[in-house]
Amino acid sequence: MRNLRHFVIPAIDIKGGKVVRLYKGQFDKQTVYHDDPVELARHFDALGFKRLHIVDLDGAKEGLPANIDLIERIRKAVSCELEVGGGIRSPEAAKMLLEDLKVDYIVVGTLAVKQPDLFEEIVYRYPNRVILSIDSKGGKVAVSGWLEKSSLPPEEFAKRFEKLPVWGYLYTVVEKDGTLEGIDTEPYKRIKEVVKKPVLASGGVASLEDIEKLLPIVEGVVVGRAIYEGKIKPEEL
Repeated sequence: MRNLRHFVIPAIDIKGGKVVRLYKGQFDKQTVYHDDPVELARHFDALGFKRLHIVDLDGAKEGLPANIDLIERIRKAVSCELEVGGGIRSPEAAKMLLEDLKVDYIVVGTLAVKQPDLFEEIVYRYPNRVILSIDSKGGKVAVSGWLEKSSLPPEEFAKRFEKLPVWGYLYTVVEKDGTLEGIDTEPYKRIKEVVKKPVLASGGVASLEDIEKLLPIVEGVVVGRAIYEGKIKPEEL
């Protein structure tokens, strides 16, 4: 059986220096789960998770990374892979994270929608280190910290970039995110029909059963609230 600690990617969403989860991506509906993102990252690393998903929520809202100091401290504290998203909307931000802080991957969405040429430039500069974030809200791609909705269907958006040397895709169903409502596998099946690169699922995971449903479909799953509230216990993975 596949090592589930290599399939599950714990999410550490940072806002105001603390670890939080938003409900359906709404910035005014947050729950604080931990006061120290660095300590939490160290804990997940010690448990044997292969990768952590770090989201700079302040950066996503402001349009440029806002928690660089914390991300740098996390990088120095853990040996597992780090993927970092939130406010990465320039080559300078990409360079800071990938070269200066030495994170393994960056997660970029808004830039790919609003300035695809600039997104391409970053992808070619850092091949296989950029994950395209596909955030689906009402069946369309959402951007700017999920505060704006585009007119693009997720599948069409993914296909546009499949020929670029992106590492793969992070597909989040925004309506499910932070809800513990359980996984709907259909969006992930649809996206896998149009892309060959790895897809990471996100949004709504509530149980070990949800993870098992996703095992044959995607290459990994980002889990936040279900771990923090004990619905999924790391030792069971």
